[in-house]
Amino acid sequence: MHRSGDDNALQYLDFTVIDILVMQLSCLLMYWITRGGIIYQDPQFRFLAYAFLVAQISLGMFSDNYSGALSRDAKGELTHILLYTLELWLACLPFVLLARIPFSFVQLILVIVFFITLDFGGRLLNKRLRARLTHKVRKVVLITSSELVRRAIIKIGKSKTGTTYEIIAICLTDNRDISHFKDLNLPVYHTTDPDLLDKLVTQWIDDAFFLAGIKTGYLSTLIEDFITMGITVHYSLSAMNDFASANVGVQSLGDYKVITNSALLVTPRAALFKRTMDIIGGLAGLMVTAVLFIFIAPAIYIKSPGPIFFKQKRIGQNGKVFEMYKFRSMYMDAEKRKAELMARNKVQDGMMFKMDDDPRIIGSEKKDKNGKPKGIGNFIRKTSLDEFPQFLNVLKGEMSLVGTRPPTLDEWSKYSPHHRARMSVRPGITGIWQISGRSEITDFEEVVMLDRKYLQNWTPLLDVKILFKTVMIVLKRDGAS
Repeated sequence: MHRSGDDNALQYLDFTVIDILVMQLSCLLMYWITRGGIIYQDPQFRFLAYAFLVAQISLGMFSDNYSGALSRDAKGELTHILLYTLELWLACLPFVLLARIPFSFVQLILVIVFFITLDFGGRLLNKRLRARLTHKVRKVVLITSSELVRRAIIKIGKSKTGTTYEIIAICLTDNRDISHFKDLNLPVYHTTDPDLLDKLVTQWIDDAFFLAGIKTGYLSTLIEDFITMGITVHYSLSAMNDFASANVGVQSLGDYKVITNSALLVTPRAALFKRTMDIIGGLAGLMVTAVLFIFIAPAIYIKSPGPIFFKQKRIGQNGKVFEMYKFRSMYMDAEKRKAELMARNKVQDGMMFKMDDDPRIIGSEKKDKNGKPKGIGNFIRKTSLDEFPQFLNVLKGEMSLVGTRPPTLDEWSKYSPHHRARMSVRPGITGIWQISGRSEITDFEEVVMLDRKYLQNWTPLLDVKILFKTVMIVLKRDGAS
């Protein structure tokens, strides 16, 4: 999943909010100094404050004043604030004249001075906070000819978007000796290497950048392979090939303008909606988790002394490793015993592990009248209560409420390129596979098919539908076996 294009109104929404608050504060200070009161209690001057509010919302939506704000230095920011102030007054002047507001020259100067001074400080502070909180690192494989390698590394490093692109491997499109690039301290391969995909597939890769003409068949095939693996592909504007299996958009990568191919391009509005839903759901889920802990923790500890929470390394978006949390539903030696039970695995090829009546589950030796296990571990798995601690992963940004199931490290090592596409999005607590009868699905290729269906048809509404169906399934106690 890759975000497409720029949505100025949302991308710089925080700057718009700061400008609005600063202008209202400037009006309050001006009125208090010159007239001794609160501006909102004066019908005429209150209209001025409201006019500024409407004008700033409009400028925030349609003006390009904020474009490039993150890459501007202090001098450039001050220049844009001066231009913004001029635009704002030109927009509000007709309202001031029509309303016949008794506005003096001193009041005009005070508002302007207060606004420019406070807004300059507010914008600079906001950019520092943004840099700390939202800075991202994306891992890039560079595919180009040997003469372009060093220049490309420099240009890709000139990111102006708040994202750092870290080159993790270089693939040469010509036959030059790779020893010429030892000083780069990066793995260098040839695109004609028959084992190239095997060497790259287990690494954390977010993007592949083709800086070369790609009319030749083997490079076109390589692009298709990357897209199939769920890796976002960029290539230089000189390469205009179309690939039916991907969505296309024009974006920036470092200092390059590129055409982007990805299995799914997501607009900033849609990405903001999904992340907002994750944060709200994560906070609510953790509150429920805290209540569940009071009851579940003693039951687990009495039956199987040890940690209440189970941590396991899983593969996240584009191969990034993270620790996933659960309420522990298995005995402490569960991982060691897994190898002994592989023969009873219901999923073909060992790409996942599922079995009936798993003896590793806490209390599974206790049976009901039908001979089915009824221990505490079976209960919390059947009701999906063991999944609740994953809301912490959601808040941390490692998982989403809705996504694909995160594989274990050993499962990931067995993935073919087309399996990898599952992890082009953040893994989810629930997903289309979970609401499609997960306990009955024993063919991993069917899981992959369902996940690709989710990727190709994703919308915010689809996530809402999946969440609703998940709640219905849990309430019916039709959870995992």
